[in-house]
Amino acid sequence: MKVSDHMSFDGVFTHAMVTELHKKLLNGRISKIHQPYQNELILTIRANGTNYPVLFSADPTYPRVQITKIPYVNPAVPTNFAMMMRKYLQGAIVTDIQQMANDRVVHFTITTRNELGDAEQLVLIIEIMARHSNVILVNQQSHKILDVIKHVGADQNRYRLLLPGATYIEPPQQDKLDPFVQNTAYVQLVKDFPNQEVLAKQLQQRYQGLGRDSSLQLAADLHQSGDAATHYQAFLDQFDQPTGTLITLPNHKTMFAAGNYAYFGQPTRQFDSLSALLDFYYQDAAQRERVQQQAGNLIRVVKNDLKKNRNKLKKLQQTLANTKQADELRLKGEILTTYLHEVKRGMTEIELPDYYHDNRPLKIQLSNQLSPSRNAQKYFSRYQKQKNAVIYVGEQIELTQAEIDYLDNIQTQIELAAPADIAEIREELTQQGYLKQHKTKKKQRSSRKVSQPQKFVASDGTEISVGKNNRQNDQLTLKTARKSDYWLHTQKIPGSHVIIHSDDPSEQTLTEAANLAAYFSKARDSATVPVDYVQVRRIRKPNGAKPGLVIYEGQKTLYVSPDAALVEKLTPNK
Repeated sequence: MKVSDHMSFDGVFTHAMVTELHKKLLNGRISKIHQPYQNELILTIRANGTNYPVLFSADPTYPRVQITKIPYVNPAVPTNFAMMMRKYLQGAIVTDIQQMANDRVVHFTITTRNELGDAEQLVLIIEIMARHSNVILVNQQSHKILDVIKHVGADQNRYRLLLPGATYIEPPQQDKLDPFVQNTAYVQLVKDFPNQEVLAKQLQQRYQGLGRDSSLQLAADLHQSGDAATHYQAFLDQFDQPTGTLITLPNHKTMFAAGNYAYFGQPTRQFDSLSALLDFYYQDAAQRERVQQQAGNLIRVVKNDLKKNRNKLKKLQQTLANTKQADELRLKGEILTTYLHEVKRGMTEIELPDYYHDNRPLKIQLSNQLSPSRNAQKYFSRYQKQKNAVIYVGEQIELTQAEIDYLDNIQTQIELAAPADIAEIREELTQQGYLKQHKTKKKQRSSRKVSQPQKFVASDGTEISVGKNNRQNDQLTLKTARKSDYWLHTQKIPGSHVIIHSDDPSEQTLTEAANLAAYFSKARDSATVPVDYVQVRRIRKPNGAKPGLVIYEGQKTLYVSPDAALVEKLTPNK
């Protein structure tokens, strides 16, 4: 899914999200606290008999607050910030959720008990402000910051210190009107600015919390025939009863909204909640961001090794091209030997008939220091040297190409990985010698469970498994799958091993599994992808082969177009 350039999480969307969170979370108890990623806090809040994982994201690219169902991976050791949040918030009650003056700032008022057992009010604040986004815990009475997910010192911001112990200062106020507080500034604006785009800019400058897309939509509504006040109120009312709406734009990107944004296009899909909408909208982009954070050094190592090996391959191929003259050396040696009686010592060249090519004259360079027979011998020894070089260079090309294929495959796995898969890919690269071993991490590694391939269910109920890294791929294909099951893989393209757990899958199941193989491959964005399929009994792993590498024979090939909607349809309900 292509994400739009529109930043839809503006003040009115925040208003709608606060409406949703207020309904679901009020008076809920904080039961679990995790910081799975550098800029993200997840509080599990139990309210009305349901556990809601609430994401507070200060990610510079995708900041937001929402209930999330996207699984996350916790670090082996909790961060200091997570430990502080547990100290203050474990078991506390969420007594209020308020947005500040239609800005992208949300205050969660939390009632807890201090060490003496006295009730204490804390405020967990999320500021959704692009790269300045932050999550801050403040004592309501003293306004002192207890902790903050991103520390901001005086060298970064003189006006606002965001450090434990500092006094919390609200973000600087803009001189704008709250659109939800009754005012009629828009009436004059509509009269003064008949051009819709200019009106949108004026609305954005005058009113707090109107992003570009919201101001364009409101300008379009106010320009409709009829009473402007009615249109203005109708625009705002939808954020009190929001509908999670996904809209596909003319450039095929998508944007999200909390209601009717017909100015941009008709709804492509509607969701039960804004949180479900954001999970769907951000699942790829936000996961990519999380993977980038966790796999930074892996991506760098693999990139560098790929570059090094591709350069090596070029040089080897150049060397091979240079050694192609070996046969010509042998030929000259043989012709010299045949006509040795015509060669005189002291000659620097001789022209002799080439009996391999219709006796046409062939010029042969000679050394005037050597005897005729030594000259011939020199050609034979040069021939032998080059022939040996061809064999060696051929072997080196094969090894280097295998290395490139392996690293290319790893790079694809990192690109397609969920954060949970990164630890295993890191472990594999350490075992293969691409990363240095950290002695301190040995204990953590041994205690971690082997992750399982992703499960899918075909339309007819057949189970399909997809390996997401080499460890899973080897386990799935060589250990878990039965010999009669079917194995699928993109043809000559890095990707996942896919197993259909059936000895006689239907055509539809084969096509669906092929789609999964294409989707979980380097060719995800291609139009037509060749996918080989064969029974597991035809697969074998060569001795000494790198993780994830197998060879097979007797395969058939299907051509499919990767389809995200189909992948979602085949994903069993969690």
